[in-house]
Amino acid sequence: MKFAMAGVESFRRVSNGNNSPGNPHGSHIQQLVTAPGLQAIYSACRKIYPDQPNPLQVTAVVKFWLGGPDPLDYISMYKNNGNSRRGIPPHWHYVSFGLTNLHGDGRVHECMGPDGPSGFGFELTFRLKCEEGETAPPTWPAGLLQALARYVFQSENTLCAGDHIPWYASLDGSESRIQHMMMTEDSQLQPISTPFGTVNFVQVVGVCAEELKAAQHWNGPGLLDLIKTISVAGGPWLITDMRRGETIFEIDPQLQEQVDKGIENDGSNLSGVSGRCFWEDASFESASGTRFGGGGGGEEQEDDKEISRETVQRGCNETDRRQLSNYESEQIKLTLKKGLGNTLPVLPSIKAKHHECQSEADDHKLAARKSSFDGSVSSEVPSDFMRTQIFDAVHIKLNLETGAMLPLALRGRLKHGRHFTFKSVLNESAITLVSSSVVGAIVTEESPYAAHGPWLQILLSDDFIDELLQELSYIADTSVVSMAVIGKT
Repeated sequence: MKFAMAGVESFRRVSNGNNSPGNPHGSHIQQLVTAPGLQAIYSACRKIYPDQPNPLQVTAVVKFWLGGPDPLDYISMYKNNGNSRRGIPPHWHYVSFGLTNLHGDGRVHECMGPDGPSGFGFELTFRLKCEEGETAPPTWPAGLLQALARYVFQSENTLCAGDHIPWYASLDGSESRIQHMMMTEDSQLQPISTPFGTVNFVQVVGVCAEELKAAQHWNGPGLLDLIKTISVAGGPWLITDMRRGETIFEIDPQLQEQVDKGIENDGSNLSGVSGRCFWEDASFESASGTRFGGGGGGEEQEDDKEISRETVQRGCNETDRRQLSNYESEQIKLTLKKGLGNTLPVLPSIKAKHHECQSEADDHKLAARKSSFDGSVSSEVPSDFMRTQIFDAVHIKLNLETGAMLPLALRGRLKHGRHFTFKSVLNESAITLVSSSVVGAIVTEESPYAAHGPWLQILLSDDFIDELLQELSYIADTSVVSMAVIGKT
């Protein structure tokens, strides 16, 4: 990853062959024109920073659209003086350029017109508290934003306010307790419209492990609202202070009571995690050997965190992973979003992007890709994928970090009549636990274990949920969580 410091302007050259008093022979004159997507974001930033028309900027030496590894063309770095009366300290404000359609010529993103999202529909921002005597912004946040952008491009998952990413390492490589991230709407940059679609600004907020855990067991927006009340922890604009040595619960113990009450009343807003998971048909009479996911077979494997630092940095492109067809991928993404509940997954997948002028044949393909599992499908789709498989028993294997979320899934989600999904980082297989009140599931009380291709659903009764919760205390002492065979009784 190579970066260079540059000014903010990025131009393309156009020729003007018209006759004019200054150009009597009609010769070509080169003009510098700012790309429309860039100009729209620059204009939004200049409304906040009118005295900084040309901020320092980190730029990828080789642009992504020229074969470089970094999806973000630029990261602008502004000096924000804060507001002492409101408890907002001076800080550096980082703004990304590249997750949205900057140029409109198809070099990275297809042009979907002004009414839809531009590119992925958002850019990332980050606010870092200024150290005393600091005159230039640190550049490590640029690398962090590039890593998150690579994950978005590789997985086609968007980042939304309320999402969180367990990182399990200091964001700046120091000994700081700020080792995880949450997402929120930027404190100042409002959504904008560009010629290529709308752009939202999603702010990255650094948090401690205890704060991340509270967000997982309750909900992200609620936890961030509590952080806003503590000026030294982020304040109203959620500014990350890498030198912060105390959690909000250590600063104000009464905040833990608010979290506990919220968990009791609301349950958890976390509807799924990405991690290393595996499932297979464990019916005694099964001869098919059906198995999906990764990390099975008893082999020792490196842990992956729920949308972990390793997952974000490495992506999901190893050659030894089972690759699903585009149709399978779309069916899982669309169905998981379609009718299983009222909350969004942790990293909601963007819809498949298609050019405005696609052919009639492409329209038919898109319609087939978006058919429900129970609807009519294209003849080229394998029938074994479309057929619902019913099992008498299934075996599930989760690594430690993924399995540690089981109590949360059961107590914070299913006990409140909701669902929870474990999404494999090895491929696009998934395991969804559902309660009896979830609408749109393929499982029933008579057939509680069912799958569509690599997507498994398990219906758990209230009594069985209570039984599982009592049996999961061993998770903290186990390097690999292997759930016992679950079968009909």
